[in-house]
Amino acid sequence: MSREAAEYALRARADERDRISGDLLDLESHTTYQVLRGASLRGTTERRWTATQDSLTTLWRLNDAYRAVLRRAEQIRASRARPGAEQLAALTELLAGSSVVLRAAARPVEQRSLIPQADLRLTLDEAVTRMDAAFREVTSALNDVDAVWNGVLPRLDGADADLREIHDLENELGESAGLTVEAGELARLRTAVLEDPLGATVEPHLDRLARLLASSRAELDLAITVKREFAARRENLVAALDLVRAAESEARLAHGAVVVKIALPPQAQPRSRVGALAGELDALDVSADPWVVRAKRLARLEDDTREAAEQARTTAKALYGLISRRDELRGRLGACEAMAARKGLAEDQAVFESFARAHRLLWNAPCDLTKAAAAVENYQRAIHGGK
Repeated sequence: MSREAAEYALRARADERDRISGDLLDLESHTTYQVLRGASLRGTTERRWTATQDSLTTLWRLNDAYRAVLRRAEQIRASRARPGAEQLAALTELLAGSSVVLRAAARPVEQRSLIPQADLRLTLDEAVTRMDAAFREVTSALNDVDAVWNGVLPRLDGADADLREIHDLENELGESAGLTVEAGELARLRTAVLEDPLGATVEPHLDRLARLLASSRAELDLAITVKREFAARRENLVAALDLVRAAESEARLAHGAVVVKIALPPQAQPRSRVGALAGELDALDVSADPWVVRAKRLARLEDDTREAAEQARTTAKALYGLISRRDELRGRLGACEAMAARKGLAEDQAVFESFARAHRLLWNAPCDLTKAAAAVENYQRAIHGGK
């Protein structure tokens, strides 16, 4: 090497050494690296980390040998202000030759051979290439572990937070949600993902646990709300039952008024639900069920009460609607009669008999609306020539 080439190579290698040193320091301070170094690993992760440790050992040994060569080169360069031929030859050998010596590693006796293992000699570039490969293997393992931990640990933390909140709600309610098994399973999942993140299969179990915990927390929230508001909601239910009674009474009155005018099938008789609903409320008052169960029963009873009132009002409206339907048919019959007179068909025997049948059915009590509607249709076709 010329003096200029040697100077340039030394500066470049010094910069390279500093960059490599910075990367190695960053590696050692990496959080996941620090955790894995002190962790109790097993399974796939243990095997992967053991192989990674071997690469890491090689990386540090190469780095030590690489730095030793650079230190020797810097010492030679510093020995004279202007290096001579001897110094340039030495620098050329160190900077461009196979100057990095990686001593054969000592092995356990069961892995030894009586034939000595040769030391590995590398150029600086070859040493850096091998260090880079080892470094990439280590960071690849860290990235794979990070991907699992970053994806799963926050969800485990969230599930643990849900479980703590559930325990607080249980204490406030004075009842247990019975999640002892699930709490143990959650702890086992955390242990599995910490000890073997690369081999543990936790996502399906965690998904199920998360749904169960969310459901349990929602139920406990509802139970506490019901416990606090039970007295007020009971009073509202009593008032709602009065509305059901009034609506059912109106439906019965409608049935009584309509049944004498319109022929009704037996199933049209309104059926009362208020007695059964009131009985459910009385049973809820003396129930020894947990508040989680009572909350569901109360919510269902409130829904059933609203539905019963609406059903009774609908029934009354439908019954009165039958009177309106009869009156509508009477109006249509009158309009058709006037049309028949205008067409000169009033005296036609067939038309008259059709009219008489429809009139008899509509003014008969109770009126068969189905037959009456058909009779009106027949009369209307008769005055239109059967069309």
